[in-house]
Amino acid sequence: MIKTNFDAINEQTNHQIDEEKLSNLTDKIFCFLENEGILKQSCLKDYDLDKITLSGDILICDNKKIHEINKEFRHKDRPTDVITFALFADDENSSVVDEEIYLGEIIISADQTKIQADENKKTFDEELHFLISHGILHLLGFDHQDEETYNFMITLQDKILDNVKI
Repeated sequence: MIKTNFDAINEQTNHQIDEEKLSNLTDKIFCFLENEGILKQSCLKDYDLDKITLSGDILICDNKKIHEINKEFRHKDRPTDVITFALFADDENSSVVDEEIYLGEIIISADQTKIQADENKKTFDEELHFLISHGILHLLGFDHQDEETYNFMITLQDKILDNVKI
């Protein structure tokens, strides 16, 4: 059974975020991905996951903060829904320290989450869970540079959310 240690950091937003609920969600997502064999297709394929703890951070912020991050690091002058910094997957010198892998950070705009939830006729939590699953897949090295990989990620996210309930 995989062990995870994802810390949720809730900045000042107008949305109430249950950090314990997010931690439980990440645990369940990783368990599902392990049971489905997806982790063995990811940047973790060469590791004995029974002996490793996976960790990372989820930052929930507002549109102003994510706009700043998007502009500085992605050179896109607008807010977005989710940004990931996949430290383990993207760094060929990544290592395991004390049997722990720090996968990286997921940054989500609560404001954008609310906008998209309304547009997609979802609850705030449903859209937030969708974005967290998307971020986790990026931390694991999955990307969507073309239509095929985009469709793979969206299909996998839908499968995750159909099977992982909080």
